[in-house]
This record gives sequence, structure tokens and C-alpha cells, in this order.
Amino acid sequence: MKRLAILGSTGSIGVNTLDIVRRFPERFEVVSLAAGRNLDQLADQVRHFRPEVVSVLDESGAAELRARLGGSRTRVLWGEEGLVAVATAPGVQTVLSAIVGFAGLVPTLAALQAGRQVALANKEILVVAGKIVTRAAREHGIRIFPVDSEHSAIFQSLVGHRLEEVRRIILTASGGPFLHTPPEALARVTVAEALNHPSWKMGRKITIDSATLMNKGLEVIEAHWLFDMPVEKVAVHVHPQSVVHSMVEYVDGSVMAQLGIPDMRAPISYALSYPERLDLQLPPLNLFQVANLTFFEPDEEKFPALRLARWAAEQGESLPAVLNAANEVAVDAFLNGRVGFLDITGIIRRTMELHEPWELREIRDVFEADAWARKTAQALVEECAPLPRA
Repeated sequence: MKRLAILGSTGSIGVNTLDIVRRFPERFEVVSLAAGRNLDQLADQVRHFRPEVVSVLDESGAAELRARLGGSRTRVLWGEEGLVAVATAPGVQTVLSAIVGFAGLVPTLAALQAGRQVALANKEILVVAGKIVTRAAREHGIRIFPVDSEHSAIFQSLVGHRLEEVRRIILTASGGPFLHTPPEALARVTVAEALNHPSWKMGRKITIDSATLMNKGLEVIEAHWLFDMPVEKVAVHVHPQSVVHSMVEYVDGSVMAQLGIPDMRAPISYALSYPERLDLQLPPLNLFQVANLTFFEPDEEKFPALRLARWAAEQGESLPAVLNAANEVAVDAFLNGRVGFLDITGIIRRTMELHEPWELREIRDVFEADAWARKTAQALVEECAPLPRA
């Protein structure tokens, strides 16, 4: 029986994780949950799984959840302290880290420092503080298991092989909803169009990141830290069918690939049950039905986010944190109709150009870079011309 803490239990990764727990109650037990503002769903999860402790975004949400739960014995907390309490709750063995964005850093780092295994679905944690996070994992003898489908595929393709024999890692990308959209049409993209992902069902922020290809840029940086691989040895191939989830090419020319249907329960279950595999009763991959697997080189002129991410990774230190913070601000502004689709990468690029990188010695340095970037990017958002109302 593996005892779990789930950070981000009401998001798509958290919901899929709890589906696995429902299917395998003899293997997994939920000790603690953390969510944001979706109190309806969290209350249902508490009633079903009866965790010992849960956390929500703020104090008012915690008061409302307590009222909804009535006489429940579940302890209800809030804020960053609540997140840390969920991640380090007594008896927790594995923490599923799926809070979107920078907010997941502190509780995930606390989990590592408390000696908990981490199944990582939050790529931003390694983007902004890869050196600090991987150092904590080494110091506490913790292995970070990837949950992202691409990094799970790489992890699976590396099993039984030596890292020094890897020529390169190949991350695959669906290409998002605008793969075949003419560049001149991107300026008119609507939020609804950007949220219409062709292959995956994901949260709003990560879906926009997929549309700009920033998601893939962040994954390049994540792969660098997860697999101790130089950035120049991490390639990206656009693969619209989303069947080959990623590949590893070895020095003898052999390429190991992991294929599967686009369902996040497969990589989640592998991260939680490694080295075993669970029979999830998912539909089999029908290659006769797929028929064709195609691959394209990404167009970095049309999607400059990839180039920005490589620049951040090569520069290192505080610049990846600046990249991530500027992206979060710009994506939020786009989702709220304050900037256009092309403004997203424009704001990120300008924020990075204005930054003088500094060394990341401790977590405080990461927070300073994040705060600086958010303030700078927000000012750039304000400079953008207001969009006409629909």
C-alpha cells in the first residue's frame, strides 16, 4: 500500500491520479490533498477518499470547505503553509506534484527535503530552480519520477541503458492547434481557438503553452535537469498524431521510442507504481487505425518560444525563472483578453532582454527573479494596446 499526497487534486492530472487510486484501492491510499478554488470538486474528493489533511488557496476558502464538510475529521488548511503540510504529512510516501506553475515549487522542495518520493507533473519547478531541486533530491537520496508524457517516455526508453551512450533525447510535440495556421493569421487568434487542442485535454494555461510551443520549450529545460543532459542534446520533433511520446537516440544509431494512446493515466500510473506496470484497462493502441506517423522540424520563426527557452537554458541561473514568470503573466493576460496571441512571446522576449541574470544559490534567489520578472512583464502588458471587445 503506497500512501499518497496529491498537490493539485482538482486539476486534470490530479483527477486522473485519483481515478487510478479508485481502480487500485489495494495499492494506493490518499493521505492528503491540495487544491485551489474548486471547492465543489475538492469536497467530493474528501468525502470519497477521507484524507487526513487538505489545503486550499486562501483562508476564506478553508472556512467554506470546513462548513461544507460538517463533522469530517479531515484537517483543512490554506495557503503556502497548507501546501507544505500536505506535501510533508506524516506517513506520506509519494507526493504527486501537479500544481500549475511557480506555486508548486515550495511544497515540492519541502517534500524532497522531508525524504518523500516525488512524481513530478509540474515542469516549471525544474525550469525555475532545477539546480536547487535536483541538489535536494541528491542530498536526500530521492529519485524524481516524471509524469509528463514526454519525460515518462524518455524515462522508459532509458531503462536498461547507460546515460553516457545517449546521443540525444528527442521530445515530440503535437504542434498544437496552429501547426498549419499561416503565420500572418496568428495575430487574430482567439482564446477559444487557442484552447482547442487537437490531441490532449489539459488545463487552460498548459493548453495555451502548447499553442505557442512554450510548453515544449519548458520541457527542453526540464529534460536537461531530469536526465542530466546538455541542452544541445535535447531535440524537438513535431509529431501531430501524438502516438510516439518521445524517443532516445543512442550512439550506435539505435532509437528507443515509447508509443501509446494520448491518456495521462498511463504515465501517472508508471510514476506511482515503478518498476511495475498496472493494467489500466485502457483502449489498445491501434497502429492500423493510426496508419501514418509523421514528423516535422519545428518552425522557430513562427513559434519563437522554443528559441527563447533554449536561450534561457543556455544562459542558466536566473534567466529560466524569468522566462517562466513572464510566460505566466503573458498567458494570463491573453486568457483575460488583455493582449493578443503574438504578444505572449513578445512580452517574454522583452522581459528576458531587460534582465541581468544572477546566480541561484538558494531558494530566495529564485523568488527574487520571479518577482522581478512578474513586475516587469506586467508593465509590458500594460503597454500593449487594449484589444477590441467581442
